[in-house]
Amino acid sequence: MFNKILIANRGEIACRVMRTAKRMGIATVAVYSDADARSPHVLMADEAVRLGPAPAAESYLKAELILDAAKITGADCIHPGYGFLSERESFARACADAGIAFVGPPPNAIAAMGDKIESKKLAKEAGVNVVPGYLGEIAETDEAVRIAGDIGYPVMMKASAGGGGKGMRLAWSEADVREGFEATKREGLASFGDDRVFIEKFIESPRHIEIQVLGDQHGNIVYLGERECSIQRRHQKVVEEAPSPFVTPEMRRAMGEQAVALAAAVGYYSAGTVELIVSGADTTGKGFYFLEMNTRLQVEHPVTEAITGLDLVEQMIRVAAGEQLSFGQDDVKLNGWAIENRVYAEDPYRGFLPSTGRLVTYRPPKAVETPYSTPFVSSEVEKHAPGTGFSTSLEANGGGERTASAAYTRVDDGVVEGGEVSMFYDPMIAKLVTWAPTREEAADRQVAALDAFRIEGIGHNIDFLSAIMQHPRFLEGALTTGFIAEEYPDGFHGAPASEELLWKLAAVATFLDVDRAGRALDIDGQLGTKPIPSSNRTVTIAGRTFRLSANHLANGGSLIFDDDDSASVVLDGDWRPGQPVFACTIDGEPLTVGVERKGSGWKLTSHGASHTVTAYPWWVGELAQHMIEKVPPDTSKFLLAPMPGLLTRLDVTVGDSVEAGQPLAVVEAMKMENILRAEKSATVKAVNFAAGDSLVVDAAIIEFE
Repeated sequence: MFNKILIANRGEIACRVMRTAKRMGIATVAVYSDADARSPHVLMADEAVRLGPAPAAESYLKAELILDAAKITGADCIHPGYGFLSERESFARACADAGIAFVGPPPNAIAAMGDKIESKKLAKEAGVNVVPGYLGEIAETDEAVRIAGDIGYPVMMKASAGGGGKGMRLAWSEADVREGFEATKREGLASFGDDRVFIEKFIESPRHIEIQVLGDQHGNIVYLGERECSIQRRHQKVVEEAPSPFVTPEMRRAMGEQAVALAAAVGYYSAGTVELIVSGADTTGKGFYFLEMNTRLQVEHPVTEAITGLDLVEQMIRVAAGEQLSFGQDDVKLNGWAIENRVYAEDPYRGFLPSTGRLVTYRPPKAVETPYSTPFVSSEVEKHAPGTGFSTSLEANGGGERTASAAYTRVDDGVVEGGEVSMFYDPMIAKLVTWAPTREEAADRQVAALDAFRIEGIGHNIDFLSAIMQHPRFLEGALTTGFIAEEYPDGFHGAPASEELLWKLAAVATFLDVDRAGRALDIDGQLGTKPIPSSNRTVTIAGRTFRLSANHLANGGSLIFDDDDSASVVLDGDWRPGQPVFACTIDGEPLTVGVERKGSGWKLTSHGASHTVTAYPWWVGELAQHMIEKVPPDTSKFLLAPMPGLLTRLDVTVGDSVEAGQPLAVVEAMKMENILRAEKSATVKAVNFAAGDSLVVDAAIIEFE
């Protein structure tokens, strides 16, 4: 076994690899850019080596610097994580030339599968179903237009070396191809150093299913079931689960056998994923097509670990050390259901625009580190996660079958409160994973855990994730890659709240405001006669008004009732000013609410929506309804930067006339290009920035007449 492992990555995946390495008794080495000098993965490692400046091209993508770091620290193996150099054949080969083990597949397999054009040809030769399309290189836009027309719209343009949703454009017409082809080339070059693009037929109402494979250097290859990754935004996965609610045992076997055949055809070993696109309308179980093979660990690997009991990072390390797999295909058992939500630094209330800045508050739900067990190693773990009510008791018996007595929650992250979310890297903050015996229970656990997840200082998608977990279509399992676009065509405005939930939140607001007022009266040294506190509140939330009162109960908690005594609840919980999460029970049922004081009111967040709430004593509430609302300023004469980023292109100058829908500028943020368009006809009065300038959110790029 190895003595020291260098993780050629950052953030949550670097921390995740280190946890397994430390458990295996292997010393760890971190590498970092200047932007990550104080990041958790650096502090977690036994040793750390600086690579260079913040841009990935000057740090994490510099193979020679990483190899130098391995030599200096004496690391005898390198785990690349995902992204960056993880699928670079040249890096794997350079590791071998330097006498350092690469924790991943052999260079020839990376080369064969890393090129999406060549990999489709190999898949076809191996008997794997492939999507119709053009697999040759496309030189220019006119050629792309001709090929797309021959295939038939809609088509997908993809960077040959792309992945992770980068370098992909959907085209429904010739105009889409002409506008998006060059952008796809640029994104491929910027993110992967390769501007080749290919085009294939876009299958409508598709599901994205992937098969996890694992092989050793002795020719043994198994598949570990499938993952459903259909809920995506801009081709970036948002929610993953295992198994898929769509895949039958027969379909799973057919997919798995084709995935293993493809892996065997290229001499594959280590962990890898064969991605498939599946026709949701197919009832035969045969309508699946090869998309690509990711020759690395996937972001969503935890859901496979949760249902198989395997630690995939440990398996990768053991395979790299030359060990044989200790189990075969018949030993792989799928147990229960796991769901992973990706918590992103993006604001769904503003069209999912990227958000960067400081994590003023970062409080993930208390999580239990997922207990792993290989099929032939008995282990038993029983822990409790304070604050979430989740506990876990997992055991693998000698027969290789894992059982579980309760659900658990897992948080994979690489950030810390007070840290910075940088514009230089991927916007993912954390991965939230829940496991339960059934899919419905796993989704319910997600909602509860997301309610307890508090982030302040930057935009985030926690409310949006919670809304998805509660969406009837998600609960039915009727998923396609168009789920988000179809269900939220006008953007996200928060999950709908039931009357029951609104009443409960109004009760929480009453409890909090009465408690706050009571504490204020207890401050020492106040002048005058101490007033008698009011326990009556007029609460306004989501356009509804409630008149409530709170009475303290002798045995603890409070009785909250409305003014005509037609409804009442017993609320029990402990809260302190400034506490971002209030965990309480209402009539014995648990409820977790995010709490933030906003001026004279409150911001309460629960079940996928944030509500601005006012709570006044009754007599104040009567007067408050006469207050004049402040009119927001008119910004229609400006093109505002919707996100912080880099202005890469400006298409207009002073005096130009523009029409609605015309491209005005391109802003690059989080490694993605965003085209800004005119909302109406106008004349350019002033241009305040130039290409190459950095922008803050709401910066006035252009002013119109």
